Amino acid sequence: MPISKILVVDDSVVDRMNIQGIISDAGYTVITADSGQDAIEKAYSEKPDLIFMDVVMQKMDGYQACREITHNDATKNIPIIFVTSKGQKADRMWAEMQGGKGLVQKPYTPVQILAQIDHFK
Repeated sequence: MPISKILVVDDSVVDRMNIQGIISDAGYTVITADSGQDAIEKAYSEKPDLIFMDVVMQKMDGYQACREITHNDATKNIPIIFVTSKGQKADRMWAEMQGGKGLVQKPYTPVQILAQIDHFK
């Protein structure tokens, strides 16, 4: 599957802009969302090829948003990569159980973010 449009979801402006910069510098189109609910709406309307999703966000966390996106026929095939400070084995297993296809632990490097994109090309 060719990757061209990527949705970055994080309620932290700094984290969102950091990942956005890494991805756009690599030549991809980036859409952003600042909440789980915004992520769901953008996934439906924009149909990104890949989503990088923060876990800890206000009102609706990344796990809830992931479940919504992966349980809808229109968006269920969009891979979701969690970006979180939670990196224990149990966190990785829980992320996978929620429908996530990968997890990048904060702090991350540009190489780690781009490796996730390459994995889904």
